[in-house]
Amino acid sequence: MKYTQAKQGRTFILRLEHGDVLTDTIQAFAKEQNISSAYVQVVGGAEDQSKIVVGPVDGAAAKPEKQYLHTDGVSEMFGVGSIFTNESGEAKLHLHSSFGRGNKTLTGCCWPGVVTWHIGEVIIQELITEKAGRKLNAENGFELLEIDD
Repeated sequence: MKYTQAKQGRTFILRLEHGDVLTDTIQAFAKEQNISSAYVQVVGGAEDQSKIVVGPVDGAAAKPEKQYLHTDGVSEMFGVGSIFTNESGEAKLHLHSSFGRGNKTLTGCCWPGVVTWHIGEVIIQELITEKAGRKLNAENGFELLEIDD
């Protein structure tokens, strides 16, 4: 384990509109506001057939192939994640959420295409740190959070 400390910077409250693509909207806002590190929390609704990553097809594979599912109907949504810049200086959101409808729940990574259904509330708490960022891991192809010593 590696760790670093951060100070809290600005806090933003976003109200997403019907049809907003969750990750695209948050990442565009982070770029516009020059947010390089942050904690993110999301609540609201997800449109029918929103696409999420639900884990690798084979977890033992060196470069795992992603497995996708779609929400089955409009769903409740709650998620937490982080924003850190990658080696190119781009703010990259890593957001996992749970989606519920009736007695069925899906949980996964939101980047492929979660679409807001009427209600989307996002809280972004900026973190001030120079020691954390995303770096491409050549072994598995993921941009992983790295802590500089």
